[in-house]
Amino acid sequence: MKTVNDVETLERLYGVPGKSSVLKEVDHLHPAYRPFIERSPFMVLATSGPEGLDASPRGDPAGFVVIEDARTLLLPDRRGNNRMDSLRNIVADPRVALLFFVPGVNETLRVNGRASIVIEPSLLERFTFEGKQPRSVLRIFVETVYFQCSRALIRSGLWDPARQVPRAEFPSPGSILEALSPEDFDGGEYDRELPARVKTTLY
Repeated sequence: MKTVNDVETLERLYGVPGKSSVLKEVDHLHPAYRPFIERSPFMVLATSGPEGLDASPRGDPAGFVVIEDARTLLLPDRRGNNRMDSLRNIVADPRVALLFFVPGVNETLRVNGRASIVIEPSLLERFTFEGKQPRSVLRIFVETVYFQCSRALIRSGLWDPARQVPRAEFPSPGSILEALSPEDFDGGEYDRELPARVKTTLY
């Protein structure tokens, strides 16, 4: 199978980026880009570490990622499954990539930078939500920012209600865990208890 193994071949295959593709990249949170972060209730955090790569979904009410200044973002780490994949990676390698989504908007925002894990009590208190503090806050030093054009989301029809998959047609968390478990696992019981568990442990 023929593959591409060097940058020169890659550039011959794809050509040079257009002027707008270069123009849109900046090294700070330009005012034109702030709405993508301020109105976003969902983003993906990508990290890299000795055990490999990780891309983790993060969500909260819009504005949960705070623009501290033109070069700094603050991201509270809400309650999860305690795997800590992203945090383990950041301890070893601070480089991070963020992808912001705004419902109904086909353009996305890409941010690259370096993160530190902050546990300063005053900062944790600042991000208290529904009476619960995050265990840590990621302080992200921004290095590059640019918007991604609409093609991917248009092709996917991500915001098109007609393309939504009925949940009943998709494997449930319990059925997945039951299929993967080497021991007896009651997937039905897990699914029955899951909605209440999520509700009481959301924060």
